[in-house]
Amino acid sequence: MSKISVIGIAGESVFLSVERFGKTGETTVATSYHSELGGKGFNQAIAAARFGVDVSFLGAAYIEDIKHFTDIAERCGVTARFVGKCKRSPYAVITTDKNGDNQVCVYGGAQLEEKDVEAFESEIRSSDILLLNNETPYSVNKKALEIAKANGVRVILNPAPARKCDKEFLDDIFIFTPNEHETEGLEEYRNVIVTLGDKGCFIRENGEHISAEKLSSVVDTTGAGDTFNGILAACIANGESIRSACEKANVGAAIKVGRQYILESIPSREEIEKFMEGRNG
Repeated sequence: MSKISVIGIAGESVFLSVERFGKTGETTVATSYHSELGGKGFNQAIAAARFGVDVSFLGAAYIEDIKHFTDIAERCGVTARFVGKCKRSPYAVITTDKNGDNQVCVYGGAQLEEKDVEAFESEIRSSDILLLNNETPYSVNKKALEIAKANGVRVILNPAPARKCDKEFLDDIFIFTPNEHETEGLEEYRNVIVTLGDKGCFIRENGEHISAEKLSSVVDTTGAGDTFNGILAACIANGESIRSACEKANVGAAIKVGRQYILESIPSREEIEKFMEGRNG
């Protein structure tokens, strides 16, 4: 079985539904409340695991949360290593309006350190793909990339949120997956897949635009990018072409946005392939 390693944050995500987003100084009333374990890296790990690859995840957590977080990860098919910290675990509040659009506020909380990545070296070394994102400290990503490069492991970087990185670091990335607002600093690179929301994605290498799938009405766009990245990494780890990986990732993201929240909304490989068979049949 193919394997990917994911490094990121994991913590509590609270979802509030509103009719519309409020203006500055305005109080809005939520019509629903939901809480689950989330975080960009954790969501991506779940998406990859649902696609049927072996997934190892590294994150930091408040020491008293480790068992709870680990239990959830295992139920979702992810082998997780949470490094205990004295600082509270990450926390996010996601507000979604009636159109399915969202606003997200994140408290970074417990963070990984370089030494934590060193303890994860065996997982990286045995992976086909290492998936990184910018919610973790830059020094952590650099250490992870160093280990991956030394062991011939390809690295996919989801540069979200956007931040400046050294050219030496960028030169060693196999694929970048920014959205259209995160491409600054990547102009000279061809190995870029730009996610475009409901417009699909753009493969810069060959100038190809792959349109998004229209499966259902949009319920909640939160986690669509994470779903795309996890499935993309899984497909590439399985030896699929970039185009094939993008097509399946597009379908997975489209299925996800037709459902509320994230953890239970990320589709399985079977769901994705069944839809594609029906479309092509």
